[in-house]
Amino acid sequence: MKKIFLVILLTNLIMATSTAQSGNTANGVYTYATVPTRFVEANGIKFAYRSYGKEGDIPVIYFNHLTANLDNCDPRIMDSIAAHRFLISFDYRGVGATTGVQGTSIADMAKDAIAFIHALGYQQVDIIAFSMGGFITQELLLIEPGLARKIILAGTGPRGGKGVSDVVGLTYKDIFKGIFSFRDPKFYLFFTQNKVGKTAARDFLKRLKERKENRDQNVKLSVLKKQLKAIADWGQAAPADLGIFKHPVLVANGDHDRMVPTPNSYDLAKRFPNAELVIYPDSGHGGIFQYHEAFIKRALHFLTN
Repeated sequence: MKKIFLVILLTNLIMATSTAQSGNTANGVYTYATVPTRFVEANGIKFAYRSYGKEGDIPVIYFNHLTANLDNCDPRIMDSIAAHRFLISFDYRGVGATTGVQGTSIADMAKDAIAFIHALGYQQVDIIAFSMGGFITQELLLIEPGLARKIILAGTGPRGGKGVSDVVGLTYKDIFKGIFSFRDPKFYLFFTQNKVGKTAARDFLKRLKERKENRDQNVKLSVLKKQLKAIADWGQAAPADLGIFKHPVLVANGDHDRMVPTPNSYDLAKRFPNAELVIYPDSGHGGIFQYHEAFIKRALHFLTN
């Protein structure tokens, strides 16, 4: 009985979607809390996605983190980007409302992302990628470099980066910490545990609950296991030559990232020949969420200039 309780609680804490915000909109203008979920088929998969914002030729695609569904996107960041650009978020294969079985490698996830983008009719996009989304974006570049124009890589690192594969043990450790403290593991994984970090964690997790209706489907426990295995393999693989890519790249992170250690952000910025680097003080893996106002300002300047 104890084991069943822990599994149910684990599902609710790590991946699950909580309850969330009203679907009514004023004057037909959506926010991330009210934008409907849509579907498109590609690679034999029915992808769940949300899209809204200022129409334009080149959209911004958001690549999410480990075990994240559509409801794990920070609405402050999403709404601010959508005020200036057309923004699209999506569930990976087998995640949330997207059909299929979770991909077994980061490269597989990149191939699916490419198919998804083309299914929407786009030949070029800008990308904002967080954590595992940054790994997927790098593999996308290796497969189809012309698909991306500008790239923001937050809380992430290069293939084979130091400590990247250690995310497996750290994640399981903080999942169980979350179970016994009745907290979402992101409270520990994404933020420092001082007063400033804990306040930022509570604010961030509260924002994720703003959507009250039409929440995404819970992420399965099997997804956690497969994604962690894919990350471990990717973290132990040979580094890629990122010096061949001339894309404008913005690398961002907190100065105390435990999940993808901050030195990887410095390394990543050095590997791309046209990269900028911003490190937020007194913050962890979720530095862009803790400093969302500063990040939004920097991101919009990068994407629109």
